[in-house]
Amino acid sequence: MVQLQWLYLYSNRLTGSIPPSIGNLVQLQWLHLYSNQLTGSIPSSIERLVQLTDLGLYDNQLRGSIPSSIGNLLQLQWLDLNDNQLTGSIPPSIGNLVQLQFVQLYSNQLRGSIPPSIGNLVQLQWLELYSNQLTGSIPSSIANLVLLTDLKLYSNQLTGSIPSQVWQLPLSYLYLFDNHLN
Repeated sequence: MVQLQWLYLYSNRLTGSIPPSIGNLVQLQWLHLYSNQLTGSIPSSIERLVQLTDLGLYDNQLRGSIPSSIGNLLQLQWLDLNDNQLTGSIPPSIGNLVQLQFVQLYSNQLRGSIPPSIGNLVQLQWLELYSNQLTGSIPSSIANLVLLTDLKLYSNQLTGSIPSQVWQLPLSYLYLFDNHLN
């Protein structure tokens, strides 16, 4: 199975944790385990999946933080971890993932600020971080996201003003309600 490139086990009744041995599937490009009943944390061994372009772990019961080693997945284009119970902050290493086009981390329990390194993701089209407990201001580096069409940061605890650069982006969807913005 070391040659496996696509692993689709979504929409089943899988339980338990994601085994650390998942990191042995070094040729994996697509990993879809969403809509199961997986628990535990995202294994740090995921950092070895350097060919991964699509990571879908959403709609499970995953806990713990997003490992900073996720920043090693330099080919990643789609990061979908929403609808879990993830805690901690968004790791600044996410800014290493310059191929990312879609980031969906909504409906977790993420805290802390949106890292300014998010501005490195110049291919990003969707940034969906809503329904968390994020604080601080919207980073001005968001101005670098010139392909962004979907910015959903609502239902957090964000403060400060909306960066004027936001109005220059090609957004189709801008949802910032239910924060503490001024």
